[in-house]
Amino acid sequence: MGQDQIAFFSNLIGGCLFFILGGLFAWLWRQRSIHFSLLLAAVVSVVWHVAIATHYRWVPLGKPAILLLEIARDGAWINALLGSLKFAAGRTLPNQVRWGIHAIWIGAMVGAVAWLLFDSSGAATTDVLAWAGLILAVVGLVAVEQLYRNTHQHRLIKLLAITIGALFVYDLYLFSHSLIFKRIDPDLWYARGGVNTIAALIMTVGTIAIANHNMQPARFAVSRPVVFYTTSLTMAGSFLALMALGGYYLQIYGGTWGSMVQIAVLFLALVTVAIVAVSRTVRSRLNVWINKHFFHHKYDYRVEWLKLINSLSRPAESENFHERVIRAVASIFRSPGGVLWLRQDNFYRPVLAWQLELPDTCVDEPVSTPFCEALRDHEWVFSPRSPEHDRLSAFNERLPEWINQVEGLWLVLPLLTESELLGFMVLAEPLDSSLTWEDLDLLKTVGRQVASYLDRHEAAELLAESRQFDAFNKLTAFIMHDLKNLIAQQALVVRNAAKHRDNPDFFEDAIQTIDNSVNRMSNLLRKLQQSEPSELRSLELHKVVMEAVKRCKDQRPTPSLRLEATDIRVDADYDRLIMTLTHVIKNAQDATDEGGFVDITLRREGTEAVITVEDNGSGMEAEFVKSQLFRPFVTTKSGKGMGIGAYQTREFISSLGGGVEVDSAPGEGTTFILRIPAAAG
Repeated sequence: MGQDQIAFFSNLIGGCLFFILGGLFAWLWRQRSIHFSLLLAAVVSVVWHVAIATHYRWVPLGKPAILLLEIARDGAWINALLGSLKFAAGRTLPNQVRWGIHAIWIGAMVGAVAWLLFDSSGAATTDVLAWAGLILAVVGLVAVEQLYRNTHQHRLIKLLAITIGALFVYDLYLFSHSLIFKRIDPDLWYARGGVNTIAALIMTVGTIAIANHNMQPARFAVSRPVVFYTTSLTMAGSFLALMALGGYYLQIYGGTWGSMVQIAVLFLALVTVAIVAVSRTVRSRLNVWINKHFFHHKYDYRVEWLKLINSLSRPAESENFHERVIRAVASIFRSPGGVLWLRQDNFYRPVLAWQLELPDTCVDEPVSTPFCEALRDHEWVFSPRSPEHDRLSAFNERLPEWINQVEGLWLVLPLLTESELLGFMVLAEPLDSSLTWEDLDLLKTVGRQVASYLDRHEAAELLAESRQFDAFNKLTAFIMHDLKNLIAQQALVVRNAAKHRDNPDFFEDAIQTIDNSVNRMSNLLRKLQQSEPSELRSLELHKVVMEAVKRCKDQRPTPSLRLEATDIRVDADYDRLIMTLTHVIKNAQDATDEGGFVDITLRREGTEAVITVEDNGSGMEAEFVKSQLFRPFVTTKSGKGMGIGAYQTREFISSLGGGVEVDSAPGEGTTFILRIPAAAG
């Protein structure tokens, strides 16, 4: 069977297949599953195949007619690709680019028609055909790239894009070869019928298989780094540039192009095969690159990431946080257990083992060992059970001796925060213990995330401990403040003892003062030891205020009291209320010269009892009152006070449901207003 007969039958079969494909496209178009332009492209391909088959058997066609058929077929598929892009992806190319692409094939079509009608000489037809086919092939590859890159959920469209792209690649090679040799290679030209028939068969079978599931996600995916926006133009341009350089070299120096191509390609192929066969590194990197960019990932990174974050950020429970960390990491890699090491002083020590036993020997690891340096400097994931020739065993000579004594150990994962090694984790061996580039990438990412959470957890514990010490210090300060007031009472008795030693009334007052001090100290100790709440009882407020004023009469200026209401009762702790009022009055006395005044008023306003302590002392700045007066350990007494009296006053009055107001001005004095809810009845 001659080449013409082979070309006839291959094109005839191709036409039949495209006819079937057109029928399938018509059905899918009626189902609104594809764009109409695909049906039109299939019909044009039928015409192209039938015309080429007729050319080889019955009616030979001139080169202008063949050129017209070529442009019509390429233009139909380019139009179908762009139409499918808008249909399947919901987007289209920028208007300038889209109309530019259409203008190229439409312009070529118009030119071919004009040439067919007005030029009968047939001059330079091979060059025109080659240039037209080459340009349309490049344009077609750009359209294929855009369709494939932007279509994510349409499996049929992806299949068609890959198949049509392969046809354009074949045409790119055919017509670039024709331009260099100034003739169309017969073997390549005759083979086009078979190539297009195979493509038609793939598209037909694929359409039948996918027709009812054309919206399922495609399994074959190409990553963004590979499918860059200008991939098609870059590859096509590089290919043409190499061919042009070769032609330019031959034009200057002479030689046989075919022989040179054969020898160069053969040599390049042999070198490539030799490198891949001999170099384990090249094979490993090639395998990783192909897996990264052309296959689905082993992990759903979004799901794994959300699971990890959810596990680590759960509110504190009875479960140990370190155990939660190990379980979270182990669950990702299907590991049955693990151990966590964290830095303590100059060693990394195990803080928790979960379902993995450690040997009885010392497993503390100094921070400066080669093992820890590899974890820190190289972020190395150790795989102690890896064979010696495996890449994962590169640093295994740095492993400490105790590693080999841990039964079921799988790998050692570094926990890095920026450049600091916070610790490391050992995981037990799962059923599938193989490690790929995906496992290593995910391990390192998980290690850094876990390290940041452990770092935050440790900082939170230190902060909680610091707050506990702070609370202890505040409690001590409050106790000292109360003791200071009690000591002041005792000191007053001692100072007056020499003057009034023969006065029986003095001894009676002294005994009452001492008894009162003892009771207050006993109550204070009881509350501290037993954490008892304040003892609330119904009090006659005017008597409490009178007692507080009485305790402050020994200090100048002597406070004056005005009772506008004597029937107010409040629910409060007697000792704390008197202490609070005494503190406010004494502060007013401390801020006022002996010639000034301190006036205390008790009145009722609605359901509230209002106690006003007014003085004409030194006063305070409004900003100080607003931002610092009620802060603990802030005082205006220049070392005489502890700065917690005002804070205690506000806290106690607030605990009763009331509030404290302060009105003060420098040089004019201060007014404290205490509002306390009156007791019912």
